[in-house]
Amino acid sequence: MASGTSRDVVGQGLRVLGRAVREQPRIFAVAVAGSVLFGLMVIASAYVVGGVVGKVVVPAISRGSVARGALALAAAALLGISVVRVVGIFGRRLGAGYMQYRLQAAYRRRVTRRYLDLPLAWHHRNATGTLLSNANSDVEAAWYPIAPLPFAVGTLVMLVGAVVSLFLTDWALALVGLAVFPGLFALNVVYSRRMAPRQARAQRLRAEVSGIAHESFDGALVVKTMGREAQETARFAARAGELRDALIAVGKLRGVFDPMLETLPSLGTLAVLVVGAIRLQQGAISVSELVSVAFLFTVLAFPVRAIGWVLAELPRSVAGWDRVRRVLDATGEMPYGATTLDPATRTPATLAFHDVHFGYEPAEAHLPGTEVLGEVTFTVPAGRTVALVGPTGAGKSTITSLAVRLVDPRAGTVTLDGVDVRELTAASLPSTVALVAQVPFIFDDTVRANITLDRPGIGDEEVWAALRLAEADGFVAALPDGLDTMVGERGTSLSGGQRQRLTLARALAGRPRLLVLDDATSAVDPRVEAAILAGLRAPADGGAPASILVVAYRRATIALADEVIYVEQGRVLARGTHPELLATVPGYADLVTAYEQAEQERKQTRTYDEVTPLTSGLEVEVDR
Repeated sequence: MASGTSRDVVGQGLRVLGRAVREQPRIFAVAVAGSVLFGLMVIASAYVVGGVVGKVVVPAISRGSVARGALALAAAALLGISVVRVVGIFGRRLGAGYMQYRLQAAYRRRVTRRYLDLPLAWHHRNATGTLLSNANSDVEAAWYPIAPLPFAVGTLVMLVGAVVSLFLTDWALALVGLAVFPGLFALNVVYSRRMAPRQARAQRLRAEVSGIAHESFDGALVVKTMGREAQETARFAARAGELRDALIAVGKLRGVFDPMLETLPSLGTLAVLVVGAIRLQQGAISVSELVSVAFLFTVLAFPVRAIGWVLAELPRSVAGWDRVRRVLDATGEMPYGATTLDPATRTPATLAFHDVHFGYEPAEAHLPGTEVLGEVTFTVPAGRTVALVGPTGAGKSTITSLAVRLVDPRAGTVTLDGVDVRELTAASLPSTVALVAQVPFIFDDTVRANITLDRPGIGDEEVWAALRLAEADGFVAALPDGLDTMVGERGTSLSGGQRQRLTLARALAGRPRLLVLDDATSAVDPRVEAAILAGLRAPADGGAPASILVVAYRRATIALADEVIYVEQGRVLARGTHPELLATVPGYADLVTAYEQAEQERKQTRTYDEVTPLTSGLEVEVDR
């Protein structure tokens, strides 16, 4: 990408800016109108200054006195031009800033929306730090040239007007202008092409630095408990050093070209004075005209730099846009169908897997994919509880992801009440099915907000009912502010078991007809877990029980299920009740026995109802 950008960075950058103009045409028109007004006033001020010098100052020197009327008229003209210039500057800056920030906000929303539309498999292939950079610094970089763009467009109009006025004044002076302005453009183009690969590398390193920082902070518990602070700091410092060097390379190139870009208009002014003096001696021009042209070149130096600012930022803009477009153009989203499930139906749902196959796509196209599930067929009947049991890596979590349509099967079908989940509308799935994941996620908000998620129809009464069903009402009532208690980022003020029960209450608050639990009570006391599952099977409020698909490890949990599905290496090897599988499937019996022994060992070493806070705000994952 870098080489292609270096060859065609101006063309690519102008296409990006063209997209911005098409999306915000009215605001851009206001900004350009302000810039054009400013440019015209710059040209007018040059000729007013020339007129004042030639018709007021020079005669005053010759006479030894100043004509007060002429001086007042000149002052009024200069003041009027200055006022109009201020109006132009205000319109240009207001329009450019408004346009830039609107575009950045719009594309942050588009990138975030795209993230939510893309499947988990895509997210697995992209680091979190990179995704954060795409939505933040890459979007900013893409639209960074918008701020000077209207000024640059207005400057182009001003340059055309300046060249025309030069030809109307004197052809020799006009030739000087024609020599300087194209040279300035050519220098800017060379600068942009040299800058392109440096800006692209710097933008990529920004994402990598962000990714490493995010990993270190997100994994602070692992880093601290494993004593890897120094190593993580060194890893971050190494990549931050690369970013520093990349930005220094950008600064060096800018340091070489900026003086050249500043000097060229000054050389043009000097050339005008030399040529103008000759033409003045020849009688081809007047003193007023010479002063006007020289002053025009002087004041043009700054506006012309606006074109340089745009061209200088095009490499960064192109690099940022390429990274943003990679997200917006990413494929793999799961389209929804048009079939709806009756939202008024409160009876438990039936989930069925029919000869389901699933595999993850390879990271690179030429590599083979990885098959995770094959020929998986089973049913969770309405109102029944089915336990998924199997060794690590057997495909249990993948089955739960398929059940709630986080991913789609490669072959076969997953149905809810006989309807293929791919044919359901986007609203039907979350209103029918709820997943409580293996790792609970808590937002940095109140208990109430974490449970309701601003869903309509969930008031405090529904919140407390869900908390009671999740065996979480007791500890929530004991919190300092009850439902209004702020729980901290990822729920750091809560224990692991409390976080799991809050996420379970969040799922239950929506009254799902199918509840999918992916080892969702692993941090909860077995007695509490048994009470939760018993409550789900027979709600205390008399409501219809939901169908439950639960990934289970503990014997007590498994024994509560109506049927157990034993999964191994992505295949269903056996099904039946817990006693039946215990007696007929050796692998199942060995696995459950091993789980039970491990649980007994944990009971001997683990004290429940304790939380050991750490100074960083992290804590030991023990249920209260």
